[in-house]
Amino acid sequence: MATYFVTRHGGALEWAARHNIRIDHALSHLRIEEIQPGDVVIGVLPVHLAAEVCAKSARYIQIAMDLPEQCRGIELSGDDMERHGARLVEYRVERVRCM
Repeated sequence: MATYFVTRHGGALEWAARHNIRIDHALSHLRIEEIQPGDVVIGVLPVHLAAEVCAKSARYIQIAMDLPEQCRGIELSGDDMERHGARLVEYRVERVRCM
């Protein structure tokens, strides 16, 4: 089992290090074909990719924050993430159907 931390943001890696989050692979882009049952994927993924992670019997853990509108779409530091209540929240996502 491996832990993948998916982010393009240095502040997120800084935040994870502060919280002693075990990371085996830090990636800027998830390669879903590498994910195995029991793996853990941490990041902020589009829902269809989160569903693919869960369909592989892996765990999806999202980095959640309470961001005000003016802070969206900008680079955040580890300190910024702390200020905005960054936390890890596990989700189970399942695709129901394709239309």
